[in-house]
Amino acid sequence: MSSSHSVSRRAFVGRSALGVVGLSTLGERLSHWRSEDHERVGEAAARVAAFELEEATIADLQSAMSSGKYTARAIVEQYLARIDSLDQKGPSLNHIVELNPDALALADQLDTERRSGKTRGPLHGIPILIKDNIDTADRMHTSAGSLALANHVASQDSFVAVRLRAAGAIILGKTSLSEWANFRSTHSTSGWCGRVGQGKNPYALDRNTSGSSSGSGGACAASYCAIAIGTETDGSVTSPSAAQSLVGIKPTVGLIGRSGIVPIAHSQDTAGPMTRTVRDAAILLGALTGIDARDVATSTSRGRAHSDYTSFLDENGLRGARIGVIRERYMGYSAKTDALVASALDVMKQHGATIVDPANIATAGKYEDAEFEVLLYEFKADLNAYLQGVAPNVPVHSLADVIAFDARNASAEMPYFAQEIMEQAQKKGPLTDPKYKAALAKAKRMSGPEGIDAVMAKHKLDALIAPTQGPVWLTDLVNGDPGGFTVFSGPAAVAGYPHITVPMGFVQGLPVGLSFVGGAWSEPTLLKLAYAFEQATKARRKPEFRSTAELKA
Repeated sequence: MSSSHSVSRRAFVGRSALGVVGLSTLGERLSHWRSEDHERVGEAAARVAAFELEEATIADLQSAMSSGKYTARAIVEQYLARIDSLDQKGPSLNHIVELNPDALALADQLDTERRSGKTRGPLHGIPILIKDNIDTADRMHTSAGSLALANHVASQDSFVAVRLRAAGAIILGKTSLSEWANFRSTHSTSGWCGRVGQGKNPYALDRNTSGSSSGSGGACAASYCAIAIGTETDGSVTSPSAAQSLVGIKPTVGLIGRSGIVPIAHSQDTAGPMTRTVRDAAILLGALTGIDARDVATSTSRGRAHSDYTSFLDENGLRGARIGVIRERYMGYSAKTDALVASALDVMKQHGATIVDPANIATAGKYEDAEFEVLLYEFKADLNAYLQGVAPNVPVHSLADVIAFDARNASAEMPYFAQEIMEQAQKKGPLTDPKYKAALAKAKRMSGPEGIDAVMAKHKLDALIAPTQGPVWLTDLVNGDPGGFTVFSGPAAVAGYPHITVPMGFVQGLPVGLSFVGGAWSEPTLLKLAYAFEQATKARRKPEFRSTAELKA
């Protein structure tokens, strides 16, 4: 979760030997982050070789397969080589927990289908990386980044994995994350987990990836894949996307089934696309929608979901749109970020949008304590339910077990920060507790009807915008993430409404995103606006694996 308050900010932002990239120990993996390694970062960046699939889109890959230039197998092989050259070598980005030992066999199967004249859709043969809190019933593990679940093999696919396989996507591997989706400690460092250590931002290796979908963001930004999937409770898709010049979609809660995802809280959790273009995000979003028999929330999406969101993409989509600017609380903390917003507003006006400025959310910041209370209650209940379904050989079957495991393995699991949030959650009662019900009602009312809905109705808006966040912070394993880092994710996250971030520009080489937010089920409108803005600005540029930010004027 991301917000301007330190407790909620740190809470989320905001995860078989053959499947593991390298067989190094935790200490050896962390050695990449030692100070002497920093002295070699510039050299590592210089060693990054040219890569033919760098920045390739879904359409590019489909064209290459249709023409016969590449098979799906050849594409998988190239991405595996890219990962091998960057994840533990060169810049040592450290974003992969496991690779799928069956990826090449799956590619062969899909190539056979293509040769027979059958394709399953736009994702046929497309490799994808998914966050390591999403179940796959194969030879990979699902660990949420924790050593406690390092041997956990899911008994059935998550809804997300089912949908991806049906669409012909190749699940290439699992990406790292802020452990337990960053709901462990008030002093956590985003992008760190017990299984692989700390990930690095490909735009500036000493900067953070943000979290909790840190590995999905870094992997996609560095062209380990064309598309990736993260999960968000509050900021965990949108913040790492903004930090790495990606398009990230946090959809309406209920649009994508959550079964088989290691949870934080059912009132806010959702998976979402992380891609380099709005079109690719729209394609991936459409592949993931549907009714999940194991997730009652998806029943509300019936008649509101689409299997193809690309039909809403319109280069002229800004024309006639009414867009409100949220200044209070979410701007004014970074003059350079505000300057990018000013330029973005000029672009929107030039392309026919009416800008309502300001269009502040009156309730912003007034329900964060209620949100955190809800998440503590739901985390205990939801994680206990998930862990009760894991196999007997896994050493944890409840939140209490996880807390005890971490205590027993503190040198590996808690070398930098503890588990205060988990301990707070463990003290909470059941979801029948009046305190929980009151907090949930307050958070939903103030974020939705009295928040986003109210300001949009008042000004007759199609969307609200604000900078997703400013330039990302330096990674600091001593002190953890900085308090007070402002991220515009809370209102949509708490309300369960959609939020799309799109690259807006750079501050001294560090990516900054622009967020589009709307009411429930407004993904078509937000995609239209985001696509038009993207096409008008073309703000994304590929990472150069610099040792630090562009500090010279």
